[in-house]
Amino acid sequence: MAVVRGMTTPIQVEIWSDVVCPWCYIGKRRFEAALAGFAHRDDVEVIYRSFQLDPSAPRPGDGRPRPRTVEYLAGKYGTGEPAARIAQAEQMVAQVDAIAAADGLTYDQSAAVLTNTIDAHRLLHAALAHGGPAVQSALKEALLAAHFTHRQDIGDVETLVRLAVEAGLPETLARDVLAGDRHADAVRADQDMARSLGVSGVPFFVVDRRYGVSGAQPVEAFADVLTRARAEAAQAEVG
Repeated sequence: MAVVRGMTTPIQVEIWSDVVCPWCYIGKRRFEAALAGFAHRDDVEVIYRSFQLDPSAPRPGDGRPRPRTVEYLAGKYGTGEPAARIAQAEQMVAQVDAIAAADGLTYDQSAAVLTNTIDAHRLLHAALAHGGPAVQSALKEALLAAHFTHRQDIGDVETLVRLAVEAGLPETLARDVLAGDRHADAVRADQDMARSLGVSGVPFFVVDRRYGVSGAQPVEAFADVLTRARAEAAQAEVG
């Protein structure tokens, strides 16, 4: 990592999010826009932390039905008759899709199904261990795009392997991770850490363990916290 103006310790940004969270993808884009405009972006290290919105969600092949996202939302948040609940859920999805479009994202959730994201998160930890933040970031983007834009099932093993390889992981490593429970302890540790920090929803951004930013905030909010964190870090290095 490049060091600018004498900085020897990068600003660390930890992002708790889930790969089936629509606001997490929007928040990612907004943070990236702030980072792109940050003069000292080479001093920033981004780490993705695991957070499962629904750890009890079914996994492919476990014998449980996997409803479409709209059906799941209708059951969880809708009111009234089944048709009315579905209509409410479709409206919710459409509203979020419109917000995503304003941030340059194309969402197509028409075929999305509820899936457990533990395997995706385990692969993200494998990516961090194997190739560092850059490979992890590439896989995170691929998983989000697969789910929200390309109508792909990110609970499916072959889909996960393909996305991992495209992001820079060796196929043998990806398959080895998915065949067992490697990095499951790291996923649990991330979620325990989130609870200890008071994180109850995602996306949640933690900057240098000093600042917390909850939700998909405007670009300006991320830019402001990066500026403040960099100023404090520089001051600390001066002594």
